[in-house]
Amino acid sequence: MSDLCRLWLVRHAPVDGPKGVIHAPDAPVDLRDTAALGALRERLPRDAAAVASPSRRTRDTAAALGIEAQLDPDFREQDFGTWTGRRHDDLSRELGSAYDAFWQDAARLAPPGGESFVDQITRVRQGLERLSGDTVLVVHSGTIRAVLAIALDSSPDAALSFVIDPLSLTRIDRLGSGWRIDYVNRLAG
Repeated sequence: MSDLCRLWLVRHAPVDGPKGVIHAPDAPVDLRDTAALGALRERLPRDAAAVASPSRRTRDTAAALGIEAQLDPDFREQDFGTWTGRRHDDLSRELGSAYDAFWQDAARLAPPGGESFVDQITRVRQGLERLSGDTVLVVHSGTIRAVLAIALDSSPDAALSFVIDPLSLTRIDRLGSGWRIDYVNRLAG
């Protein structure tokens, strides 16, 4: 692991599907905002390594940005298990107080058959350890929040409070002695 690693973290484009759903990894992406994609492409280094989550939305976003990314499952979104593909409203009606209890401790609890945000942080940390030099990561909001939890050495709950918009850019440097946050959730343009 190199002492210096400059990261450009890109959240994928919006999912092309209904709102309020916990989308599956194969959910399609809406790439119609070519102006935003072009502006974002201009902000990315041209000679950096590139890594993406293996989900369809990150692969397709990377391709739309002209990036050939290596796929790394350590950077995938949190696994919501049996809740994947379901609407939040339906889960709330169906599960009632159990669903509400999950969101009261969303960092530590895991949906049935899924993983917790704490589990995701552990997985993302493993992926970060393999990176060196300048790297563009095309990933998910949860993945970017996990990187922020690691970089800030903050509680998982604090990291969940960050807003990470589609097609936003977050810049973080790993230094020999720690981390430096340049900016979070910057929209290109």
